[in-house]
Amino acid sequence: MKAIHAIAFILVIVGGLNWGLIAINPSWNLVTLIFGTWPVIVTIVYALVGLSAVYLVVTHKKSCKCCDKSGASVQA
Repeated sequence: MKAIHAIAFILVIVGGLNWGLIAINPSWNLVTLIFGTWPVIVTIVYALVGLSAVYLVVTHKKSCKCCDKSGASVQA
């Protein structure tokens, strides 16, 4: 589960940075710049970023040390 969480976290960071770059300049779409010649791969990357965000929303409370009511770190 730790690996899935790490992958999801990285993908959400990539997605967030991508949206930040698009806000600065719409032509700075990082995913399209990297995988632009493969539109299917671009779509897959966007789908994985979206699924990662959903995964993190659903699993956040049990894996977040800040949200642990007891103050102790959560062990998986």
